[in-house]
Amino acid sequence: MWQVAQPVSTQSQSSAARRRIPANRAWCLQAQKCVTDAINPALLQRYGALAQQDTCLSCGTAASRLEPAEGEICADLGCGRGKDVLELAAKVGPRGHVYGLDASPQMLETARARAAFEGVIQVTFRESALEALALPDASVDWVVSNCALNHARDKAQVWREIARVLRPGGRFVVSDIYAVEEIAPEHRNDPVAVAECWAGAELRADYLAHVAAAGLGELAVSEESQPYRRAQSVLASFTLSGRKPRAEEVME
Repeated sequence: MWQVAQPVSTQSQSSAARRRIPANRAWCLQAQKCVTDAINPALLQRYGALAQQDTCLSCGTAASRLEPAEGEICADLGCGRGKDVLELAAKVGPRGHVYGLDASPQMLETARARAAFEGVIQVTFRESALEALALPDASVDWVVSNCALNHARDKAQVWREIARVLRPGGRFVVSDIYAVEEIAPEHRNDPVAVAECWAGAELRADYLAHVAAAGLGELAVSEESQPYRRAQSVLASFTLSGRKPRAEEVME
């Protein structure tokens, strides 16, 4: 297991450092406040305990479906222990950059240690809620997420945030779960059940409606599971991709 290490010195980060998005106090404080005020404590407890384990937490192959060009900027929402971030860093190369955002300090600690251990410098890990991403407007070329968005309380806001941080023409690939049958309110409002990655799922039609309402288009489902039962629900998983239109495309 990776040992916690000090951040890599900025003097050694060369072109990767110059590609990094500078910190902005306003949105950093907004994201931190959202982490403090809105994150499900049961979620932090569960994923904090999993930070030093090798348990699989994915429900699809979102990161492997990204095709970023060298030098592009990516963001992984709910990055966990940082595995996908480091794989994407290899794709964008030393002139690109990858941001890993997560609400769990323990997960981020593990991810930073892993990056330091592997000598990957074109990555940055930030504590962030999904509903207030710790990134400025129009700052990334790609957004990826794997089985994380279902944990958010306000999923429509999450998709508005994804649209906000994507550059015009930017793309997303998200693997997540959805509910085949409506989840009962007593389970949906149970923080522990939501943290267990089932009770926060929304119906497929509602999920896609949030994406479309955020102004994202060219939606495509690249993989989708058969329905399965989890606790008190019937779920399925899928990998969804799409694109943020350019200004001239919106005006047409």
